Amino acid sequence: MTRKTCILIGAPVDSGKRRGGCLMGPDSLRTAGIAGALRDLGHKVEDPGNLTPAAHQPDSGDSRLFAPNETIGWTNRLIRVSEDSLRRGLPIFLGGDHSLSLGSVAGAANHAASVGRPLFVLWLDAHSDFHTPETTASGNLHGTPLGYVTGRQGFGGFPKVANPVPQENICILGLRSVDGPEREALEASAIRRHDMREIDETGIARLLNAFLDRVAAADGMLHVSLDVDFLDPAIAPGVGTTVPGGATIRECHLVMEMVCDSGLLTSLDLAELNPFLDEKGRTALLLVDLTASALGRRVFDRPTRAFV
Repeated sequence: MTRKTCILIGAPVDSGKRRGGCLMGPDSLRTAGIAGALRDLGHKVEDPGNLTPAAHQPDSGDSRLFAPNETIGWTNRLIRVSEDSLRRGLPIFLGGDHSLSLGSVAGAANHAASVGRPLFVLWLDAHSDFHTPETTASGNLHGTPLGYVTGRQGFGGFPKVANPVPQENICILGLRSVDGPEREALEASAIRRHDMREIDETGIARLLNAFLDRVAAADGMLHVSLDVDFLDPAIAPGVGTTVPGGATIRECHLVMEMVCDSGLLTSLDLAELNPFLDEKGRTALLLVDLTASALGRRVFDRPTRAFV
């Protein structure tokens, strides 16, 4: 395994939805030992601390969207930080709600274009997040990142997407909650999407292998975006968007181990952790373990942990 410089980027974004708590996510992951887990695997770890959004107009509260200006500020900041950190190592974005990916993925796409390589995105999520500000019924912008980075219309006020991610370069695993407008948009798109029924019928390894083979054949860079609600809420309760029937612990570790084996991972989001809803840090600890699996730890190497 190649030793990497892992850059922990605290992104306490809490503007993408109305239910608060994700701003505590980065520090919860630190408390759960993410830096130590990566160092134990031989990686160098940098932790410059938590970001703040770029300057933005205050939100008036009279918009149909929740906190759009603050989310624009976060997107501006995260695009620049994502580009810069990818020049130096492997950024791990410690979220923060999933609107952080508006910036992390757009910045990764800019970097990939600058080095002449395509960007691919593995989206691990119960939801497709393919809305735009014009189609979202909830007004919550954490449901729009894939719409934004693929260049869909309706993101007035947001930074222009300089390098849209081709739809065929995106794979969503774990879908089980998609509303009508998103379903129609997805069916008309070239995005590869696999719901939990298909995972049950086919097996997650076969679906993921097909995508990783495409990334490797194109000499692509791979951004993995892990939303806590990809996992079943019985094992990961620390999220405000729980949907029953999610991936098991073993399926999640298998995904991360396969990503590691591929050698393709160049950036990672850990999104939607809400410690306010967690139980004794269970979800934060699990995310740390999954991150370690993505960066070289195998099941038989995992330390025995006593839960009290």
